Amino acid sequence: MSSSEPKSSILIVDDQHLFAESLKTFITNYAEDLEVVGIAGNGKEALTMALELKPQIVLMDVHMPVMNGVEATKALLRKHQDMRVIMLSTYDQDEYVSQALRHGASGYLLKDISPTELIASIRALRSGVMQISPQIATKLIQGLHDDTRPTMQKIAERFEWFDSLTKREREIFALIATGYDNEQIAEKLCIAEQTVRNHVSIIYSKLEVQDRFQIIQLANKIQYHEDGL
Repeated sequence: MSSSEPKSSILIVDDQHLFAESLKTFITNYAEDLEVVGIAGNGKEALTMALELKPQIVLMDVHMPVMNGVEATKALLRKHQDMRVIMLSTYDQDEYVSQALRHGASGYLLKDISPTELIASIRALRSGVMQISPQIATKLIQGLHDDTRPTMQKIAERFEWFDSLTKREREIFALIATGYDNEQIAEKLCIAEQTVRNHVSIIYSKLEVQDRFQIIQLANKIQYHEDGL
C-alpha cells in the first residue's frame, strides 16, 4: 500500500477481551492498510464508539451481554448506512445469520477463520464483495430443497426476478447459493463446465448481480419470506 493511501478504520466489538486484543494485534502487525481504532465490549458500547470514531468497518460479535451483535448492527446501520459490518460468531445458527443479513450486515464469518483469511475478507469487502463462510452459505439455501417448503411457483409469484430464470438456471442459482463452484456444479448436473459458466453469466445478467455473495443475499430473502407464502 502506498504511504499516501488512507488506511481503512476498523472497530472490533467482542466481549471476549483476549480475542479482541489478539485480533487487533494481528491486524496491526500484518495489515498496513488497516487500522483498528477501538474495541467495544458489547453492542451498546459499540454504538457510542461508532458515533465518536466513525469506523469504516465493524467486526461484530453476535453473542454479547447488554446488547447482542444483531441488535447492535440494526441500530448501527440505521444511523450509519455507509459503515460495513462483518458478523463474527462461533455458531452458524440460521436465525442469527438471517437477521444479521436482513439488517444490512455485509458478511457473516465463523471465528474459526484464520486471521489471514479474515484480513483477506476485510479487503474484499472494501471492494464491495460480500463475505460469508461456506458453511453458513450452505445453511442459507438448504431449505429450498425441502418438499415442505413453498413451491417454486409460489416463490416466483413473490419474487419477480426468480420467475425470469429457467428451470436449469434455478438449479444453478440454488447450487451457487449452497457454495458450489463451477466445477462442482458441472459435476453435480452432469454438464460441461463451460455450459455452467454460460448459465452463471446469464443469471448474473438477469438478476443484475456481480458475484456469488449477492446471489446468497437473494436466496436469503426467499427464506425470510417463506412463512408468509
